[in-house]
Amino acid sequence: MIAGAANGLFGAGGGSILVPGLERFFPLETHKAHATALAVMFPLSVVSAVIYTISTNVEVAWLTVLYVSIGGVTGGVIGAKLLKKLSAAWLNILFGLFLAAGAIRILTL
Repeated sequence: MIAGAANGLFGAGGGSILVPGLERFFPLETHKAHATALAVMFPLSVVSAVIYTISTNVEVAWLTVLYVSIGGVTGGVIGAKLLKKLSAAWLNILFGLFLAAGAIRILTL
């Protein structure tokens, strides 16, 4: 529920909550937690977008969705292939760096 709320509120970010939660509360090993979070984020994002669109009457920029989705799917394939090749230690380091970079970016806006 917390990951869904973050995703709905911020438009993203559920995975940054979901991965540590899956590792801690559903003792999944690192790779399985990341893969599970990836699978969960798609339906979470679709539901969040639909509810937001209905409740605010804000129109979705569907052409932009198409372009960004093409890039996202391409990046997702590359990322999934890399996920298999990284050790759990490197995966945790990269995940932490990604979260830190995102936090710095948000704090400097």
